[in-house]
Amino acid sequence: MARKRRGLKVDGWIIVDKPRGMTSTQAIGKTRRATQAAKLGHGGTLDPEATGVLPMALGEATKTIPYCQDATKVYEVTVRWGQATATDDAEGEVIETSDHRPDATAIAETLPAFIGTISQMPPLFSALKVEGQRAYDLARRGETPDLKPRDVRIEAISHCDSPDADHSRFEVTCGKGTYIRSLARDLAVALRTDGHVADLRRTRVGPFTESMAICVDKLAEYGNETPPFGALLPVETALDDIPAFAVTETQASLLRQGQTVEVPETSNGTVQVRHDRNLVALGEVEEGILRPVRVFNLMEK
Repeated sequence: MARKRRGLKVDGWIIVDKPRGMTSTQAIGKTRRATQAAKLGHGGTLDPEATGVLPMALGEATKTIPYCQDATKVYEVTVRWGQATATDDAEGEVIETSDHRPDATAIAETLPAFIGTISQMPPLFSALKVEGQRAYDLARRGETPDLKPRDVRIEAISHCDSPDADHSRFEVTCGKGTYIRSLARDLAVALRTDGHVADLRRTRVGPFTESMAICVDKLAEYGNETPPFGALLPVETALDDIPAFAVTETQASLLRQGQTVEVPETSNGTVQVRHDRNLVALGEVEEGILRPVRVFNLMEK
């Protein structure tokens, strides 16, 4: 007999404002205890020392996590000039120093080279796996992980200000897999100095913004409010960029059973399938045939 999953059936997104010093795994634990949700995952990790938007998927929303992870992200980052660290952030040991401090003109001239698709070497202290082991575990043992550079997409970087000669603040809009610590390190090198991330905050993940976020430690205060937990967002919030496609009740029933339906004169691509106001599935349309990719088990509105 299959083991019954313990917990409540809760479907939707809760956007956590992760505090400094908490791991993403710890944030999941706190959210699970506060909501008692049977199924829960997150839409993209944050380093322990980073703060900000950490989307939590509950129940059927976990089926949309890949769309959240692939979404554009926005960060506010403070770079400390003149010091390189082993971890590329303020937690690591200082391994190199420089007396040179870049000015606003040099920064403005250098930033364009970091916009677009760039090659980036991940930090040695990262969660990437090397032959089955986390890179940070190898680095902590004094080994050098065999990491490979990879292409990432930087949509925009703006220099907000420099409160003093040692620090500059930036806003970065980027794609999946971008390491802001690597960006800070490489930007410093291009500016003929050393540097590391002194402060990092994520302000947006796809459609989820910091205005939607709630401090994880306050989740328990919501209790059993209606709508559940007060801060719950609909499952389809993560699918904002995917066009909606309406189907009949008969078509919805077929799709829920994993069958395809004919949709003549419909453009190819990914769609969120709806019957009335209800999310039925995520599907792929190809040559007039709609195939369900993810089917949702949601209560009708």
